[in-house]
Amino acid sequence: MNTRIKVLVITIIFILLLSEISYAEPEIPLIEGIIGDEPGDYVFSIQLLIILTILTLAPSILIMMTSFTRIVIVLSFIRNALGMQQTPPNQIIIGLALFLTFYIMAPVGQIISDEAIKPYINEEIDFTQALDNAMEPIREFMFKQTRNKDLALFLNISEIGQAESLDDIPNYVLIPAFIISELKTAFQIGFVIYIPFLIIDMVVSSTLMSMGMMMLPPVIISLPFKILLFILVDGWNLVAKSLVLGFN
Repeated sequence: MNTRIKVLVITIIFILLLSEISYAEPEIPLIEGIIGDEPGDYVFSIQLLIILTILTLAPSILIMMTSFTRIVIVLSFIRNALGMQQTPPNQIIIGLALFLTFYIMAPVGQIISDEAIKPYINEEIDFTQALDNAMEPIREFMFKQTRNKDLALFLNISEIGQAESLDDIPNYVLIPAFIISELKTAFQIGFVIYIPFLIIDMVVSSTLMSMGMMMLPPVIISLPFKILLFILVDGWNLVAKSLVLGFN
């Protein structure tokens, strides 16, 4: 066995010594081969890097800078208020929230397409101007939904003082103020949604206790009544209408 191993090792060394394959570093570095030597190539590469970064952050932008946050939280409140933990499934909740978000943000998207994307594709404006034009309608949308109290909080923390107009508010102040405003609004809507279902749970629980049926969980009895109430008032229609009309 030892003799075979020695022969195998000698054969491998012999093949490596006679091989004509070179493992040296290539003459043209990889980065220079991709970017090039012209100044315009570097500018294009930087723009490409920015675009890829934006695409990477696109899910966060969709969640945090649009109506998605409020919608998905309200829909989750509805499911929990009904007492059904898996119905509708998470895929349905997120899908409905996404399409409602697309519907609400369609006017903003149209403005971005007309004032930023199309002019940039037609080479009428540069990338920086296109980015500013795209952010302007989004900033206006967020500003309309943001409470003055939340906006003043981050302005005071940043020591900016009182802003006279939207142009004086930077993005790092407007975005977190918009997010906490959306969270507060979503929880207020969720509280209102919980009230009728909570009343049904209390009535059913009191009825079972008065009948001496202590061992029967009230949730099992109240669930059909909550679903029936939600169907009779056309709950999904009311919720969708309230969510869509609730944005300025």
